[in-house]
Amino acid sequence: MAIFREPWVLGIIIIVAILLFAAPKLPGMARSLGQSMRIIKSEVKEMKNDGKAEQASAAPTPTPAPAASPAPEAPVEGKIVNDPTQGNASGEGTGTGTGAQS
Repeated sequence: MAIFREPWVLGIIIIVAILLFAAPKLPGMARSLGQSMRIIKSEVKEMKNDGKAEQASAAPTPTPAPAASPAPEAPVEGKIVNDPTQGNASGEGTGTGTGAQS
């Protein structure tokens, strides 16, 4: 057939077929493509910023002299009680929450 010897005719037929059979899906495909492009753009920007941050952090920075460590704190004494959400209002028990409820 002489009509299919021209490549632009075949291209037009393919475009018309796509528009006829895939028209309802085209907006979703375009939206998905746009989201993918935005994600790629933000990732590329982040990669560029990461490279700058690494170069900036590679520069030597003076470290402050270590401060004297504070004295260790004294131990705190206390009473272990059950979780109030478990229904034991008396506050007596081991605090493990595994005891039988009455």
